[in-house]
Amino acid sequence: MNKIPEVSRLSFLKSARAILKNPLPFHKKNFNLKGNTFRLKLGISKDVVFSRDAMFAQHVLQKNQKNYKKSAIQTKDLAKYVGNGLLTSNGAHWAKQRKLIQPAFHKKQLETLVNKIQEAILTEIEKIEVDQPFNIFPVFNDLAFQTVVKALFSGEVDTRAINRLQYITEAAQEMLVKELRQPYLNWWFKLSGELEKNLALTREARDILSDFVAKRRQSGKRYDDLLDMLLDARYDNGLAMEDEQLIDEILILFTAGHETTSNALTFAAELLARNPSIQDKIYSEVITLKDEDDLLLKLKGLQYTEQVINETMRLYPPAYFIDRVSIESDAFSDFEIKPNTNLLFSIYEIHRDENYFKDSEVFNPDRFEDKTIKYSPYYYPFGAGPRMCIGNNFAMYEMILTIYELMKVYKIEYKSSPIEIKPLITLKPKNAILQFSKRKD
Repeated sequence: MNKIPEVSRLSFLKSARAILKNPLPFHKKNFNLKGNTFRLKLGISKDVVFSRDAMFAQHVLQKNQKNYKKSAIQTKDLAKYVGNGLLTSNGAHWAKQRKLIQPAFHKKQLETLVNKIQEAILTEIEKIEVDQPFNIFPVFNDLAFQTVVKALFSGEVDTRAINRLQYITEAAQEMLVKELRQPYLNWWFKLSGELEKNLALTREARDILSDFVAKRRQSGKRYDDLLDMLLDARYDNGLAMEDEQLIDEILILFTAGHETTSNALTFAAELLARNPSIQDKIYSEVITLKDEDDLLLKLKGLQYTEQVINETMRLYPPAYFIDRVSIESDAFSDFEIKPNTNLLFSIYEIHRDENYFKDSEVFNPDRFEDKTIKYSPYYYPFGAGPRMCIGNNFAMYEMILTIYELMKVYKIEYKSSPIEIKPLITLKPKNAILQFSKRKD
């Protein structure tokens, strides 16, 4: 077996300040120097294997997925903010929760939510400022958050409490990024009280959600929303989720359900600003479907709009890396993988591999006319295998409908400057300043 090429701890420390701002150039430089897989030495007994090998990712996430688990980044670091739910658990607990919650996200169930999704979208896009430079990210961030609110609670909740919940979920992510990118300051985060301050915010978020759930139970009303579906869900023994577990799952839906979608929508708008002809093509599709009242038929008809979303997530995957830890010894190609090896797959790099995507840096939605790409081992916008994002269909419905409603009303003025990124827990846009104008045709 060959030894995985190594990058020294010294190299990492020399680049620490740049990595704190954006780790992607450091990754790319070492992939180019060392090959598609390299090992980064972080200490005497601590290292991480980075890879942009799509077949290696397929092996770990799908073919031999039982030998791999989520890392402590999610099961410990993230879990202390959002609880022990579907996103942050491993093993039997994860399997039990996935089996319980999966039916709520089947396409048939989501059909009952599309009107709620559209209602949130229409409300939020009215906030777009026209005929002046305008940062679109806050609008899409609020849109994605409010869509989750509508889907979960049908909007029957206190607005101030929801705004507070949004603030808390975003503050928790910022704190987690500090902890992960600056582990040498963890002692200070504890000593200064900054960590405890954010954990207290998380406890406040749980109290807010507990109040929402209690009021729903007391009301005796049914809305056929996600909360009703989660309250109705039963384990094999016939029991419902305990309240603490229910709050874990709801908090995770808020955290994971709005962040990735708002990022992807912002990147889509940025790309459309640089490709007016693609805006025109979407608008042509919009015109053909504007009189269709059945939202599900409309969604099925928006094929090119879906291609635009897929191509956006190829270039700017919200979950731009996926991490796993090996349980037992394994091997891939000519590399040996020992137990407890930390693996990090760069989805950002895999999606730009010229072996799979010709002219990979070019925004070309036409490439997704080949629908098999969505199911290929080199396209991972929602992960892969049994742990693929449970909300992928919900997110696609939301993004397709948002672009449809956006293009129906607005044009995005041409912009030529490069798209800026801010890699945090997810791949976030930076300085998404665009100019919108109302359509006159």
